[in-house]
This record gives sequence, structure tokens and C-alpha cells, in this order.
Amino acid sequence: MTLNEIAKKMCAKGKGILAADESTGTIAKRFKSINVENLEKNRLNFRQTLFDASAMKDYIGGVILFDETIKQKTTLGPTIPELISKHGAIPGIKVDKGAKPLAGSHEETVTEGLDGLRERLKEYYSLGARFTKWRAVYKIAEKFPTSQSIKSNAHALARYAALVQEANMVPIVEPEVLMDGSHNIDKCYEVTTNVLNECYNELEIHKVDLKGTVLKPNMVIPGSECKNKSSSEEIAKKTLDCLKKNVPSEVPGIAFLSGGQSEIESSKNLNEINKINDSNFLITFSYGRGLQASALKEFGKDQNNIKNIQKAFNHRAKMNGLSSRGEWSEDLEKESAA
Repeated sequence: MTLNEIAKKMCAKGKGILAADESTGTIAKRFKSINVENLEKNRLNFRQTLFDASAMKDYIGGVILFDETIKQKTTLGPTIPELISKHGAIPGIKVDKGAKPLAGSHEETVTEGLDGLRERLKEYYSLGARFTKWRAVYKIAEKFPTSQSIKSNAHALARYAALVQEANMVPIVEPEVLMDGSHNIDKCYEVTTNVLNECYNELEIHKVDLKGTVLKPNMVIPGSECKNKSSSEEIAKKTLDCLKKNVPSEVPGIAFLSGGQSEIESSKNLNEINKINDSNFLITFSYGRGLQASALKEFGKDQNNIKNIQKAFNHRAKMNGLSSRGEWSEDLEKESAA
């Protein structure tokens, strides 16, 4: 498959991307909330239960893995990437090394992980990965984000994307404007515009073929502490407008992060965006918590109750699959969960 074909398959109509790339530290927090010990066998058990669910075939186009996970063999026989491929989804890998304090603006971050990346990409390709992910993080506050933060992260994202395409994989470019703070939706629109513009300037400079990329942005949404809440309709309208104005039309797919929204909010907002999507972009989801939160609760109740864990995951995947077509509703949410 060409990079463009892989990108389109990851974001195919009715399908999206499962972000199962939590680091060992992040999954430790998730497991702590459900009183499960953070052991490798428990991490493997949770993930292989999801990756073997029936929803994988119908609603999941790709799965983002963590370094530990892509190297694991399941207790079912195949390796993790083989299990994912068996269900028709594409295995991918998170390759950044996390956000570190930005020299000169210590309250902001720049994402690291470029050193040795070329060699790591060769290994991940041999393990079955066909796409990758790199996340940059921007905070909104009185003085932030600075142009230094916007430029530094865009430059790193572009260098990463160029290396990934050289290794014959699709880069997911993830510039996340955080929803922490009291800013309103217009401020989020303004910052997201600036961030996207700089990212695509750098991607052009680094000769990245946009047809073989996927964008993983935040939705344009008010800060979590903002007193003026926005309706799903307003979020959809502003988000789509921002993307159409700032994302080049060659980009085949846009897969949103859930970014602190609840499971229902992330499905509802994605649905509203797709109801009015008059662009050529395939617009879908790349959710972590937005797909796994309910399944994680079931895992906490009984790790061996595969049926209930998969039922919770299948439901969320189906709801988000419907949202990626603009066909979700609160009534279907209740019917399907029953």
C-alpha cells in the first residue's frame, strides 16, 4: 500500500484510530483508579482483550501502540501487531519521548525523541508498524503559547514526519492545544490557527508529502474552566472552519484527540462536525479515554470477564464509528448500551 492508501484506510468512513499508546507511567494512573496492579501481564491482558474485540473489524482502522506493547506476544498466540492486522486494522507506534521543559520558556514544553529515531523506525517497521505518532503540546494562558513554543514544536513535528516517510510509514502529526484553562472558544480558535499554520509551514520546508499524513488535532473548544460553555453545534462550526482555513486540502484524514472530553462529549462533538462536514477531509476519531474509559471500568471489576470488557469497548467503538459518519444520536447511544 502507498502512504496515501494507508492514511485513507486508517481514517476510512465509519472507522477511526484507537490510541492505546499510554506509557507505563500513564497506564499506572489508569490502573490505580480501578485498583489494578500495574504489571506487564495486566497491561497485556487489558490491551489484547480490546484488540481481539469484534468492534476492531468494523470500527477501528488503526491502533497506536507503545514501545512495550508492539514487542509483546499475546497469550492467544500471535504478536500484538499480528492480532491487530488479523482484524483488518493497521498497527502503529508512538515514537516521541514526551514533552520536556522548553529552554527559555520553562512553563512550556517541547517534545523530544528525534535522536536515534531513524534507527528506531527501522525496528518498528520490522515489527509490523505502518504508521507513527508524535504529540506536541501547547498551553493557553495569558502569555502562552509563545512563538518560541509554536515554532520549536512545529520544527520537531516536521523533522519527525520527514524521517517517518523516509522509513515508508505514515506520520500522525499531533499538535494538541490543551483545554486546561479559562479561555473562551475564540481564544482556542486563534491559538489553534497559529499552531496549524506554523506546523504546515514547517512540513512544507521539510518536503513532507501531505497526502501520506494524518492530522490529529484538538477540537476548537472552550477551556475546561471557562464560564461560557459552547454548544456542540458551535464547537463543530468553529472547528470545521478552522480546519478548512488552515489545513491544506492534500491531507487525506483528520482524526481528533478526545483531549479530556468525556466519552459522550467526544462522540457528540465529532458527530456534529461530520453532520456539517463539506470538506474533502475524512474526519474521524483517534481516542484513548474516549474509547477505553468504560472498558477500563469493567476491567477493574473483573479482569477475566472478557465478555463485559469487550461489550463496553464494542459499544464505544460503534458509537464513535457512527459519529464519524454523522449518524450518532443520544437515542442510539441508549439503545446500543442496553
